[in-house]
Amino acid sequence: MVPRMADTDLLFPADDSTSTPDKQGQTLPSNIEAEAAFLGAVLIDNQVVQELNTPLQPHHFYEPVHQRIYERIHKLLDRNSIATPVTLKPYFESDEALKQLGGVTYLAKLTQDGQGLLATGKLAEQIYDLALLRELVHVGRNLVEGALDTSDEVAPMDRISQAEADLYKVAEGATSGNEAQDFRTAALGALKMVEAAINSGGRFSGKTTGLDTVNDKTSGLHNSDLIILAGRPGMGKTSLATNIAFNAARRLMDDEKIGIDRSESPGAGTAFFSLEMSADQLATRILAETAEISSEKLRSGKLSREEFQRLSFASQELNELPLYIDDTPGLTIGALRTRARRLKRRHDIGLVIVDYLQLLQGSGRANDNRVNEISEISRGLKTLAKELNVPVIALSQLSRAVEQREDKRPQLSDLRESGSIEQDADMVWFIFRGEYYHNALKPDTPDETSSEDVRQKYADWEARHLELVNRATLIVAKQRHGSTGNVPLLFQSEFTKFTSPELRGGYDDYE
Repeated sequence: MVPRMADTDLLFPADDSTSTPDKQGQTLPSNIEAEAAFLGAVLIDNQVVQELNTPLQPHHFYEPVHQRIYERIHKLLDRNSIATPVTLKPYFESDEALKQLGGVTYLAKLTQDGQGLLATGKLAEQIYDLALLRELVHVGRNLVEGALDTSDEVAPMDRISQAEADLYKVAEGATSGNEAQDFRTAALGALKMVEAAINSGGRFSGKTTGLDTVNDKTSGLHNSDLIILAGRPGMGKTSLATNIAFNAARRLMDDEKIGIDRSESPGAGTAFFSLEMSADQLATRILAETAEISSEKLRSGKLSREEFQRLSFASQELNELPLYIDDTPGLTIGALRTRARRLKRRHDIGLVIVDYLQLLQGSGRANDNRVNEISEISRGLKTLAKELNVPVIALSQLSRAVEQREDKRPQLSDLRESGSIEQDADMVWFIFRGEYYHNALKPDTPDETSSEDVRQKYADWEARHLELVNRATLIVAKQRHGSTGNVPLLFQSEFTKFTSPELRGGYDDYE
């Protein structure tokens, strides 16, 4: 909130200092005197910048000259130089706007009072909050102008979605438009990611999937990445997505209970958009997995007393699980993005899962062209991942071409109505269970009257079945950050639960 003027009225006048006329003759929230007092305090004591709790940036200053002064102060401090009126002078001798304020002598005047040192935190907070209020004015003005302008196609839901996106940026402390990021800032972000990988024992740097073999192959789920998880019906893609959602949320919950900060945890609050299954069906799966009770028993109610106690304990244990399920059917990509932004703002989610991509609807502008509509949806999901800075996992169907091949392992060309899915995705995963297809080839069980050929055929099938049972493979078909290849998994169908096997050899030893 903006500090009351009474808190700072000793430092600058309150008569007209909190409003400045804009180009339309209206007044925008600002306080030029507060900006000047803060800059004076910084020039007297550079340490003020290091001790700020407010994320104050040059663009938060209303006066353009103050923006340039604060930006130059940052550049000097980044070079381990000192920022004073003397060291700033060479950079502003030819500044025309500064000449209107008295030239470089204005820099010295900033430090003459020194009262800004008494309330640097308050000053920084007010400058920052007034910048956010100006941005709210900008958002509101654009919303009103857009609502009044009916010259183009009227699309009120699109305008509402855009307004919410703009408000989300304001809530995150961003001003209109993303600014270019210098290499130093980008490099620091990269080093933080490497540091996270080191702290995890050299295994992964992103959000955890809860599956060691997947984390090892992908280094976890990375912010702003779009991951496509695809498979034919019966392969378990919803089960795998549910497992990942639960594992990430459970890890965050457990870490916070022992005092680990959310930003330091590889876990994540998770938003699960289920366009196919209801929220209670997904909850049933998670409870079945946690209590290790078959979903069939839960649905039928045929539980022993001991199983019911395990179920009750699991339910109580997961009361605070940061997993948020939205089972609204028929969502458009715009509505999904709006809901995801809201969950990010309210619950600070760190992972979004969509089950599944083809059940989403586009904006209606694709002119009944399904491929174009799917392309719009996949681009929208990638944009969402970047906007919220979280990984997004989107489940996808595969075409029936898989069933027509002798080798049932999926390929990138099998992505149904692919459009730009492969292009937009940072990773593409296929889940494959040979057991599923092998079970479909099961011959009749031989009896005492069966021929030797029949017995041998069944014996061969059974031997192969024992090799495939409970085994699954995650095929990493595309990965921008690393290599592709197969990742071994185990699948307990009675609990719809994927786990990682203990490998004695390499991945190539596991089929």
